[in-house]
Amino acid sequence: MDRLIYTAMGGASRLMQQQAAVAQNLANANTTGYRASINTFRAVPLVGTGLPTRTFVVDSTSGSDFSQGPLQQTGGNLDVAVQGPGWITVQNADGSEAYTRNGSLQVSPNGILQTLSGISVIGDAGPITIPPNTQVTIGKDGTISTVPSLTTPVPTTVVGRIKLTNPPASQLVRGDDGLFRTKDGKIAESDASVKLASGNVEGSNVSTVGALVDMISLARMFDMQTRLMTNADNNEKTASTVMQVTS
Repeated sequence: MDRLIYTAMGGASRLMQQQAAVAQNLANANTTGYRASINTFRAVPLVGTGLPTRTFVVDSTSGSDFSQGPLQQTGGNLDVAVQGPGWITVQNADGSEAYTRNGSLQVSPNGILQTLSGISVIGDAGPITIPPNTQVTIGKDGTISTVPSLTTPVPTTVVGRIKLTNPPASQLVRGDDGLFRTKDGKIAESDASVKLASGNVEGSNVSTVGALVDMISLARMFDMQTRLMTNADNNEKTASTVMQVTS
């Protein structure tokens, strides 16, 4: 069988992976703090007998776009957006740390500060507990202050500070749950230079128009690969017929 069919098949397979990544980006175009997925491929020459003119396509890099998303003002006292590089630290079910840009927070029935998906936010001393019947204010440095809401005004009380960190983007990897973690599993140190914008959330950094254009382009390239596979199959059938006639 003509090796062309294997080359085209490899290209079509990688295009399907890239289409899946673009589809995932489109599905999360309105997800708070979402980082767009990026897939990059490279050509690798075939090793073996035959002409050195054909190549396979293999994965080169699979990462994320860490550029800033648009800030959306909500006015919510539990909504925060990371300004510039940086991450909000959260706690996995196994107690390990993970990092997110999704600053839409809530207080659980048990008084634990969490993301809307129910993941606890980590402070300097672990999960942050919010006293009941209090008004919460989050400062630029992640400091959380509370004031009783059912009594006469009293001085604010600091109950904790959100752990803000900024590990190198090259050391981060996205998990299946959408959270980021360090590749080596180590805990990232706090970074005092990371700032929050209270009353705002960061939108997804996915360009909807760009993703749609990419989807159309990938569909055309996939169609080209399938045509190559069809041509390779037709060439094989024609060659077999000629061999039978001449034999």
